[in-house]
Amino acid sequence: MAQLITPTTRLHAQWLAARDEWGRGVHQDGSGLRPGDEVDTARGFAAFVARLRREPDPAIPPAPGWVHCTYWWIVEDDGVLGAIALRHELTDTLLESGGHIGYGVRPGARRRGLASWALAQVLASARDLGLERVLLTCDVANEASRRTIERHGGVCEDVRDTPHGRVRRYWITLTANPAER
Repeated sequence: MAQLITPTTRLHAQWLAARDEWGRGVHQDGSGLRPGDEVDTARGFAAFVARLRREPDPAIPPAPGWVHCTYWWIVEDDGVLGAIALRHELTDTLLESGGHIGYGVRPGARRRGLASWALAQVLASARDLGLERVLLTCDVANEASRRTIERHGGVCEDVRDTPHGRVRRYWITLTANPAER
């Protein structure tokens, strides 16, 4: 059974296997991996995980140009299947093309409903954070992500060209009770 966990150094080898399935240097939505992160060594991976665990803390100012963000890994039997992130606020760039929530599922674990399940969990966390609505974006060609977002009440505001490509922008209104959606 899949679960969302806080990033941990314990799953270094499993995380690397997931990264390698994506492909080295390939962007992984929701992972928090940034250019320059060194994750192959135990020390580099520990620094990466420490940053992911630090970023949601409102007592620690975010790095310039970044916002507070909570990260989870989607795992099953200690296998890392994907990641999902909740940005606590939006910058102009995130408003245009990034959104509050980003997620990705490794290629070998797709078509199992993991993204939809994880998104439902994180929408509850967004509600607990006090957000009234969240923005999600997806590449216009990503039909699976479009369906996932729409399944959770996403209403398409527009499609636009951005520095990250052509994206659909969806808003999901968060209600006090998920059954109200």
